[in-house]
Order: sequence, then structure tokens, then C-alpha cells
Amino acid sequence: MRIASLLASSTEIVAALRLTDNLVAVSHCCDWPPQVRTLPALTSALFEAQTAREIDDAVRAKLAGQDAIYALDAQALAALKPDLVISQALCDVCAVSGAEVSAVLSGLDPQPTLINLEPFSLGDILETISLIGDAASVSDRAAALRASLQARIDSVAKRTQALPGPQPRTVLLDWTSPPFIGGHWMHELITLAGGEDVGDTAGRPSRTTSWTDVLALKPERLVIAPCGFPAARTLEDIAGDPDAIAALRQLEAQGCQLTVFDGNRLFSRSSPGIVDSLEALAHWLWPDVHPAPDIESEMGPVRPLSALAR
Repeated sequence: MRIASLLASSTEIVAALRLTDNLVAVSHCCDWPPQVRTLPALTSALFEAQTAREIDDAVRAKLAGQDAIYALDAQALAALKPDLVISQALCDVCAVSGAEVSAVLSGLDPQPTLINLEPFSLGDILETISLIGDAASVSDRAAALRASLQARIDSVAKRTQALPGPQPRTVLLDWTSPPFIGGHWMHELITLAGGEDVGDTAGRPSRTTSWTDVLALKPERLVIAPCGFPAARTLEDIAGDPDAIAALRQLEAQGCQLTVFDGNRLFSRSSPGIVDSLEALAHWLWPDVHPAPDIESEMGPVRPLSALAR
């Protein structure tokens, strides 16, 4: 079976199902496992921006004008003749839209099978594994993978239930300029890991906020994991944002513990790595209760303010 994966999370699922050799193309964001970086990229960004603020401004301008954010190389897709194409219908900001992919595939003969993923919760993420497994005729592998991931989730939940004290007031930001409070599955990650989700993200998508509003939430723990940004890039971005620096310094002065995680590999992707994210967050919140996970990523915890103060 020839598979084209048009988002990073589905590429990670395909790899976890031991189907990496079946991939014929990926998106420009796909970077895990490392061998997929040599495959043809069928998508590209239609804006040039570097910092979090520039990216946010560019995306908002495109959406306001109803312009596409990403381009799909329809000609290359047709030439590769995939049997299965995996796209998404969750977030037009994160990847090429499912509607555009559907329109392109409708003109192909024969038409490949199309899967549009739209997970909103941890359960939905596990369901996408079954969906891809069924479409790729590896349902048994998918069932085994789901069971192993669920067992790890259950282990974290069991340890959290036995916590000795109150849960720390926790906020998770998946963007910094402007700050976004992470939604979708973030509420589950925070509560399963042993935090109190004071960002009130249950059943909501990510939403724009302000540093003033973040301060008003009076978090005791602040997690920063911007979507698509490794930890080092996030620290560089914060260093160039005086509002973020001032707010973070004030939070630290109030006793809030801060960390920066790898927002590229962790938290934002609806893949098996979401369980790595849960385990990493749980260990950071309660290091004496939850063991540290073995994760191949540039991850925290990182205390950024000492470096930024120089």
C-alpha cells in the first residue's frame, strides 16, 4: 500500500504502525521519525515569517482575506499514485485543509482512499489510530498500539489519584505572541497529570488571551509549548518579546514555576507522542510521584528567565 500523509501527527501514527516503508510522500512539517525527512513534501507554507508574532500576523491576514495558508502540490500527488491519503479537518492553521485535499483527489482516476482526521480529545486520538490501521489493513497492530497507549494513560491516572495534596493551578500555553491557552486535549493532559486546569480549556479549542489575563489566572505552574516550536526556538522568541519577559518575570516573582517544553514533538501533535507529553507533564508537576519518560525530543523542563535576564 502506498500512503501519502499530509500532517505530522498521521505520519507519526503510520510509523508507529510499522508502515514507514509504505510512505511515498509527507507534508513539509513531517519530521518524525527522522527517515521521513527524505520523502517528497507535498505541502508548503504560503507565507514567510520567523517569530511567533510574525507567524500569527501572517496567518490572521490570510484567514481574514480567506486566502489559503498552505499549498498542496496536486501534480506531484497525482504522479505518486497513493492508495491512501491522510489529511485533517481539525485546524486550517496547522495543515492544508481537508476540503482542498478532497477537491484534488476528486479529479484523480483511480481515486485513492481519503481519511480526514479530526481528533478533539485523547479518546479521539486513539480512535484515529484505529481508523488508519483499518484503512491500511493493519487493524491488529492498531489495536495493540491503542492498548499499550491506554495502559500508559491509565498508569498516570492511577498515580495521580493517589496524590497527597492539592493539585497546582496550571496553565498551558501553546503560543506566546500573542499567548494562546491550549485547548482540545490539553485539559485532559493537565488533569490526568495532576494539575488543576485554571485555563478552563475543557471542550474548547485553543484561544487567544493576553499576558494580563494569564497573570489574572494566578497559576502556580505555567507550561509553555508553542505548536511547532522546539524549546530552543521558543526561548529565542520570548527573548525578543518584552511583554512576555515582563509577564514571566512577574509570574516567577509570585512563586509560579515555569517550564518550556518542545512544542514541536510534544503536546500539539495528535499522535502516540501525546502520551509521551502526558508522562512528561506529570513528571514535571509531580517528580516524586511520576517517573521521567524516555523521550527522543528537545524537551524541558527548562527555566528560561535566568538566561533571558542576562
